[in-house]
Amino acid sequence: MRVLSGIQPTGNLHLGNYLGAIRNWVRMQDEMPAMAAQAGVANSDKNAESQCFFFLADMHSITVHEGREQRIRNVRDMAAALVAAGIDPDRSVLFNQARVPAHAELCWLLNGTARIGWLNRMTQFKDKVGKDREGASIGLFVYPVLQAADILLYNATHVPVGEDQKQHLELCRDIATKFNTDFGVDLFTLPAPIIPKESARIMSLRDGTAKMSKSDPSDMSRINLTDDDDAIMAKVKKAKSDQEMLPETAEGLVGRPEATNLVGILATLTGRTTDAVCAEFAGKGFGAFKPALGEALVETLRPIRERFLELRTDDAALDAILDKGAARAAAAAEPTLRAAYDAMGLMR
Repeated sequence: MRVLSGIQPTGNLHLGNYLGAIRNWVRMQDEMPAMAAQAGVANSDKNAESQCFFFLADMHSITVHEGREQRIRNVRDMAAALVAAGIDPDRSVLFNQARVPAHAELCWLLNGTARIGWLNRMTQFKDKVGKDREGASIGLFVYPVLQAADILLYNATHVPVGEDQKQHLELCRDIATKFNTDFGVDLFTLPAPIIPKESARIMSLRDGTAKMSKSDPSDMSRINLTDDDDAIMAKVKKAKSDQEMLPETAEGLVGRPEATNLVGILATLTGRTTDAVCAEFAGKGFGAFKPALGEALVETLRPIRERFLELRTDDAALDAILDKGAARAAAAAEPTLRAAYDAMGLMR
């Protein structure tokens, strides 16, 4: 059993990054031995946790123009954030794509297997380019093929996915099946999705219908991992809500996007259901709710922030972590890449 997941290294890490992906990675790392045992997998590797592969998708990030120094900073900051949040580079394989050229190599090989018709059906591409299809980066169009290479390179058995990535995982399975069939091999494992127990979708503090994002011009729309306690409390206090009292159950939040978002954040932070949070604050307004939310955020994020700020000042240590992870990733990827070349009759 092998779990693999990646995240784009973007600047200005925020609560949405943490609750939406990073925290789930930490849980998977810690739960890996139990997950493998439950699946009936006998892992001969004494360090069973090493079957978690987490990578920074810096090669995916080139579909958007970014300066050299900023991209390097973003990769190091994301590595610092992951370690600060609980990813252990000794138990998990943590690396960035660019340090493992096999990702780009396998992507090119799989471009011969993937079909334009398949990529034309990718709704995320259509959503991102809008009406400017002709001006979009080719990389954005073939992005799902690189995702498939990321996964198939390590013969990952399980991949955590959100709603927006399910279609890409299905494409990955289609590419793997066609390659295996076309070349008469049993090379690529068909990955299964992992749906996180708590699939947190964190929305803007200024607009409950829009995702929390670093690109929002208003810093008040998000909780940054670098925000201090006072800033967090101030942002929560000014977060958009409504004048209605909180209902007894989550059903009463329908049609109230800002209320739904704030209640959902507290539920996710405290490991409770939205029904449980509603029951606690039923009949109360946001004047009573927001202080509790702010305190929960402060207590959760303070140790992560302090560790993150400490780690991000040591570029040499961060590069050493990524170098070590890349060496382990490259060793795991090499047999698969070599077998793909051989199956296609490409002599190296």
